[in-house]
Amino acid sequence: MNHSLQSYFGYFSLRNCLTCCLALTALLSLNAQPEQILDSIKAPILDYITVRKIQVEGNRRTKAEIVVRELDFQVNDTISLTTLTARLAENELNVLNTGLFTSTKISFKEWTAATNEVGVLITVKEGWYIFPFPILEMADRNFNVWWDTYDHDLSRLNWGIRFYHTNLTGRKDNLKAVFQQGFTKKYELIYTLPYLNRHRRLGANINFLYTRERQIGYTTQGNELIFTNDRDRLLLQRFRLGAGFQYRRNLDFTHRLSLTFHDNLIHDFVRTELNPDFFLEGTEQRYLAAAYQFTVDKRDIRPYPMHGYLIDASLARNGLLIGDGMDALNLQASFQQFFSFGKKWSTGFVLKGKTGLLRNKQPYYGSQALGFEPDFIRGYEYYVIDGLDYAYNKSLVRYLLFDRNINLGPYMRLESFREMPVKLFLVFHNELGYANNPFYGQNNSLANELLWGTTLGLDLVLYYDKVFNFEVSRNHLNEYGFYLHWTFSF
Repeated sequence: MNHSLQSYFGYFSLRNCLTCCLALTALLSLNAQPEQILDSIKAPILDYITVRKIQVEGNRRTKAEIVVRELDFQVNDTISLTTLTARLAENELNVLNTGLFTSTKISFKEWTAATNEVGVLITVKEGWYIFPFPILEMADRNFNVWWDTYDHDLSRLNWGIRFYHTNLTGRKDNLKAVFQQGFTKKYELIYTLPYLNRHRRLGANINFLYTRERQIGYTTQGNELIFTNDRDRLLLQRFRLGAGFQYRRNLDFTHRLSLTFHDNLIHDFVRTELNPDFFLEGTEQRYLAAAYQFTVDKRDIRPYPMHGYLIDASLARNGLLIGDGMDALNLQASFQQFFSFGKKWSTGFVLKGKTGLLRNKQPYYGSQALGFEPDFIRGYEYYVIDGLDYAYNKSLVRYLLFDRNINLGPYMRLESFREMPVKLFLVFHNELGYANNPFYGQNNSLANELLWGTTLGLDLVLYYDKVFNFEVSRNHLNEYGFYLHWTFSF
């Protein structure tokens, strides 16, 4: 800093000096000329900036207003200089959490020294929005069950195509279409438009599902799902048609309301020979369902959070009309909290529970509790624990082993994915769970019993939303196993 700049700082109190330093740092980041820096120092000292313009660059398909919607400030808002750096970092994560971009950078395009008015520039790099996936997957609950329990039987595979478009019209609207043959024939269509009105607070979705299954899991014995196969008869057909609305007043609070019609049909053979409680009565289960969900999501990176919290609660009524084939009212709630300690250590815990507010006997088909993702206890991947109610606690400690951006260069033709962030964590899990099964607990020893699993594993995070878990677990039965899980965000 030259002598003329130093002479100006002599006029300021300590507080003003700190404020000026913050402003000077911001100006230097804009490559301001020396005379601009001098003008800013001569100007009245303000401890905040005023946003006069917001510009988005790099968004070829995504509408600019969709990006701006994720900011916690708008045009004409003020931001304290003391919180400026943290606010910009938080908003970069907000934009990244849309799942539409592989990188985001927020900076200042211009600065008016006399009034501390700035123009904000959001530079994004769009991801790939179209994902046509060939379907070749296990019909079983997870990879471990298919590989060990059913000896990786190829006849238990599904094949077809699953198509995702995560940004169909540039408004963060999501289209999912499934055409599946093989073990389970499945046709599914889901479309979600998050913003209907000009304030971008109200959204809607529609969904359709139809399946035809010749093999079904018809009961649980010895804590395992028992299947039967019939090449000549359709054992289960499912039809679902629904619609819903969501209201997102600000960044973190979301309300969802849905109404869905279900029509499930089984062959009489299932009722008479396999499980008379499959639907409790008859061979058809037809009902109207409504659900309300409330979410507060303040996690930093939602696919793999390092700090922040999530609150989620829902109330679901299955059987709105007299004569419906279901009569259930379920309350579900969960809480997640994550903390970081320094650059390498982090921890977190999850509390989740569900209870049936109506205590009448429920059909076997619909009495799932633990054993299906995301509601499972590590170490019990091979087991199914049915129940009317359940609760579990999960805690983890993570240590960052590897953190680097890998440039794939010419091997990656898509520019958005050429720079691949890679993180590797060593993770310890400790999990407790319990499922109350007053109706189908006979011959299933894990129901109505405390479950405890511990796990040591490696978590591989590619980009920021592709997570692979490689884990060795032990349960309270003193059983050990190696398990593989993965999560992709679409």
